[in-house]
Amino acid sequence: MQVVASESKWLRGLLIAALYVSLFGCATPPATTSAVPAPAHTAKAPTTTPASAQPVATTGVVTEPAVEVVSSGEAVPNEPTEHHIALILPLKSAAFGKAAEAVQQGFMAAAAQQANGLPVRIYPCNDEKTEVLALYQRAIKAGALSVAGPLTRNGVVALATSSKVAVPTLALNVIDAPRADQLYFFGLPADQEAHQVAELATKAGLLSATIVRTDTALSKRLAQAFSGNWQRSGGIILSEIVYSGDTAPLRLIPTDPGNMVFLAAEVDKARLLRPYISNLLPVYASSQVFSGNANNLVNFDLAEVRFVDMPWVLQPDHPAVMVYQRVVPPLPQDMERLYALGIDAYRLLQIFYQHDTINSLPMDGVTGKIGLNGHLLEREAMPAVLRQGQGIPLDGRPQLVESKPQQ
Repeated sequence: MQVVASESKWLRGLLIAALYVSLFGCATPPATTSAVPAPAHTAKAPTTTPASAQPVATTGVVTEPAVEVVSSGEAVPNEPTEHHIALILPLKSAAFGKAAEAVQQGFMAAAAQQANGLPVRIYPCNDEKTEVLALYQRAIKAGALSVAGPLTRNGVVALATSSKVAVPTLALNVIDAPRADQLYFFGLPADQEAHQVAELATKAGLLSATIVRTDTALSKRLAQAFSGNWQRSGGIILSEIVYSGDTAPLRLIPTDPGNMVFLAAEVDKARLLRPYISNLLPVYASSQVFSGNANNLVNFDLAEVRFVDMPWVLQPDHPAVMVYQRVVPPLPQDMERLYALGIDAYRLLQIFYQHDTINSLPMDGVTGKIGLNGHLLEREAMPAVLRQGQGIPLDGRPQLVESKPQQ
């Protein structure tokens, strides 16, 4: 255990940990999938969805024959050309394939709710960094009127540094890149949650904070993001405790009125650290501490920790959430969040395609309340507390409204 003074600066464009890793090579056929509802007895899941993760009920999504692709990403002779929504994902990546599958499933679950929507053509790949431009250009030539993807940060950087984007395009990750075209950024960056937690603690009248973190890259990013926003709001950082096996410093955190703790740790470490922190101190954290309401024992270890997360995992029985089908058996919690990302990505892309940002944003999404800041979609998650083994939404949270299929 060591205690260090916090002199960290706010990092921009912080992303969910799994999407920071580099990828590998790309070139596999895109599957054309109709988003128009079909009779239940003909409905099939997308061809890239594993049999172990089939939806509860049919989505009304019909999978059409795959379209042949060459390694360069260029169309082969007689390739069908039609107006469609292009979905570019690293479905063939060893590192990101499962994450891409979760996003695809959520995207298609939302597409199934769209009356008379454009068909969705899926462009799977291995390495978005090296292949995304060819796939993007190929999609446009094949009739794409809007594009969702790429998913990885490297892929988004490659697309963002290319020539001007001509059709509404929603990158499924976040980078700091001012735009003057139709490229927008939407993801689940860790810094947005840490910033929101700092704002919630400030509104609660708290004045000083002790940051407790581990030595992982994600924990460091959460700590830096919280520290930057907390100090900009006038808050004081008393100390930053880096856990390395010794819990003694946790017992020495000052419990004076107005003090708090930001627990910048993943759930496995957070549950070990929480019992050593005084119950007199308000403890805040990001969604990293919440692994779902099925994990009662873990949640009991994290009693009274306040955090933020998405309605998709906190309010599964809300009508605005229930309209979209879930996967059975349930996905791991991080994959459920990516599934929800796919749902809101489709809905946001509809807004950009229809040029209706003024009337439709902010949007009450299954990932949170989503607003537009320049070309960045910012997500306000739902405040909650871990109490009696459950993650419970708090009063004063952003209110969901029941969504209706667009006509």
